[in-house]
Amino acid sequence: MATKIRLQRHGRKGYAYYHIVVADSRAPRDGKFIEKLGTYNPNTDPATVDLNFEKALQWVLNGAEPTDTARTILSGEGIFLKKHLLGGVKKGAFSEAVADQKFDAWKKEKDAKVEAKKASLKGAADTVKKAKLSAEQAFNKAKAEAVAKKKAEAIAAAEAANASEAEQTEAEAPAAE
Repeated sequence: MATKIRLQRHGRKGYAYYHIVVADSRAPRDGKFIEKLGTYNPNTDPATVDLNFEKALQWVLNGAEPTDTARTILSGEGIFLKKHLLGGVKKGAFSEAVADQKFDAWKKEKDAKVEAKKASLKGAADTVKKAKLSAEQAFNKAKAEAVAKKKAEAIAAAEAANASEAEQTEAEAPAAE
């Protein structure tokens, strides 16, 4: 029986997420599977992968063939690097401790890159948010100044009307006497 590591689609239209599964190559895409290895959500930035590393490595070592997308996901998680390093250990090129050390160094570097991307996306979002806030504050300040100017003009006009009314009553008062 040929086994494949592939993605099984879930979610609604336009917002799919995937289960990473091991299945018989003849089984339908969303049908029966042998074992679930994890999940993949491409809707987040960066994409979220939750994978059982040990099970996935064991299936790859046992000969399960990943599809192209599954290969990319597994490679990004370091499954194929670990397989390569274990092959070097088996051939006697280096010890298992050295292989683990190389893998841990690679994993730290990859995690640093992911965190840097998250930080840059958050920084960009914060910059946009601050720019929108300052633009809104400037608009509100201009609006407040316009309202204050309009109120001052209305008060001045009312005072002018009161003054002219007072002058008319003063002019009428001596004429009535």
